[in-house]
Amino acid sequence: MTPSPIILFVYNRPKHTLQTLEALHRNALADQSALYIYADGARENANEKEHSNIKKVRKIIRQKKWCKTVQIIENETNKGLAKSILQGVTEITERYGRTIVLEDDIVTSPGFLTYMNDALNFYEEKEQVMHIAGYFYPVKTELPTTFFYENTSCWGWATWHRAWQHINTDATDLLRRIEQKNATQHFNINGAYDFTIQLKDNISGKLDTWAIFWYTSVYLRGGLCLHPHQSLVQNIGFDGTGEHCSFNTIYQVPELARGVSVEPIPLKISQTARTAMMDFYNRAANPPLHQRIYRKFVTSVLRPLFDVLR
Repeated sequence: MTPSPIILFVYNRPKHTLQTLEALHRNALADQSALYIYADGARENANEKEHSNIKKVRKIIRQKKWCKTVQIIENETNKGLAKSILQGVTEITERYGRTIVLEDDIVTSPGFLTYMNDALNFYEEKEQVMHIAGYFYPVKTELPTTFFYENTSCWGWATWHRAWQHINTDATDLLRRIEQKNATQHFNINGAYDFTIQLKDNISGKLDTWAIFWYTSVYLRGGLCLHPHQSLVQNIGFDGTGEHCSFNTIYQVPELARGVSVEPIPLKISQTARTAMMDFYNRAANPPLHQRIYRKFVTSVLRPLFDVLR
């Protein structure tokens, strides 16, 4: 079977983009896969450095043949990440029935594409399975090789048109439906992390994001998301350079899996995974003193210095 098409969304981070593409190129199925790169344009009030970085990114994506075929879709104006992803995933899933999705700060292990394609093939006819995740958090709990969990971790992921067609981007409607079901506490992982605030901030205009729409849409349909216990993905974007990501080390995984096998497992949510995530979010909210000091030092001293020098 032909491997699933891959989408990569890029903007103005040349170093991140290069690392993402080099890692993708090293994947076992890259030379058999079609890659679609959506390159966003400059914002209306973009400064000279932003324009320069966008030019560097557009040079990098043409640097070599990263996959079997590479098609570049460039925007002259700035759509923003949320609109770009919603449009791009819709276009590719409508055309091919499925897709694997990356952003410009997602470094994958060599077995990422194999795992994604195996899972897309294995669960294609399982309507309840709506999302395949390549990342899982560095939890303390021992979990199975793969398992199901509600959350749509979107750092290297995949889906089918049959699932993506159900995404609802009306934050007001999504929040109302969560509240009508009296599901707020459960939706927020038993209160460990407030996902509803992301819906509220999209309603107020404080945020313009997309992933919370996908998670809520899947949750309301009782959808399942396949996760690997050992992550095949590292998010390198928590260095303060991203649009919605400040400096943070809590999500860094110690080592990526070379590969993950996809075997039959029960089609039900892992309560062990939910408990592990409750513990993870509680630890994230209350990091040790030395981590808080280090984060403050990087944010207030090193990050401004780096911005001046680069």
